[in-house]
Amino acid sequence: MLEQLELIISDEKGRLDKVLADTFSDYSRSQIQQWLKAGYVIVNDMPVAARYKVATGDKIVISRPLPEKLTVEPEDIPLDIVYEDDDLLVVNKPQGMVVHPSKGHASGTLVNALLYHSRDIASINDVVRPGIVHRIDKDTSGLLMVAKNDVTLRGLQQQLQAHTVKREYIALAHGVIVHERGKIDAPIGRDPHNRVTQTVIESGKPAVTHFQVMERYQDYTLCRCRLETGRTHQIRVHMAYIEHPIAGDPVYGPNVTLEGAGQYLHAATLGFTHPRTNETLYFEAPLPTYFESALKNLAK
Repeated sequence: MLEQLELIISDEKGRLDKVLADTFSDYSRSQIQQWLKAGYVIVNDMPVAARYKVATGDKIVISRPLPEKLTVEPEDIPLDIVYEDDDLLVVNKPQGMVVHPSKGHASGTLVNALLYHSRDIASINDVVRPGIVHRIDKDTSGLLMVAKNDVTLRGLQQQLQAHTVKREYIALAHGVIVHERGKIDAPIGRDPHNRVTQTVIESGKPAVTHFQVMERYQDYTLCRCRLETGRTHQIRVHMAYIEHPIAGDPVYGPNVTLEGAGQYLHAATLGFTHPRTNETLYFEAPLPTYFESALKNLAK
């Protein structure tokens, strides 16, 4: 089945495939290029190529394939809820838990647990990602905000787009970082050689990560990383880009790493404005046990 969308270009300029990828962030640029090849996209009633340069006033009609809908069942899975009110909740996700169902992960996800905890979440956003405002990787632990109604969802999403949400991660990186702090400003996009990974690439979306060294060990560095943007795998890709990949990262790091549970990346800090009350909310989550144990062993 196809869903028809219309888009009038106001001030965007550039290649059509890039403009559409920026507009519809749930789809990769390669997927949008496939739409163009299949004739799903027309501009001013004419089919065009991906390289077409959009202009102000262009009318774009997209007949995009509807995403596959999954049936998501509530599951009685314990949740570490840090904060909750009538509009939202903040949860401390454990490492190893997938945020929302997908192919190969139909159950045991954070969404399955959330639906059991609060049935009202089922009607927010879509059937696969009800209430989900942002995601963190399966092997990353830490704080996530979840909306309980549409007004809260839109309010939190707007704060993310405006880069006003404070998100800081604790990361254990390979190697000894000599600088006390730094800013990594490098665009990130899908790797043209591997569709399931991201990479620093000129055609990617702007991505900025700030880091500050917390502790140095013999072969590792503990850092606090602050996201200015929120691209897929951003910290993992950026740290690998400066040749200090995250310890235990199975995709962007070396094969030989610390023994333990896996990836050493934790979403430790989350701060935002409550969309209804305008109250400033700030939360911190302690490092998980496996992470603390690794640091103690390194300190020895």
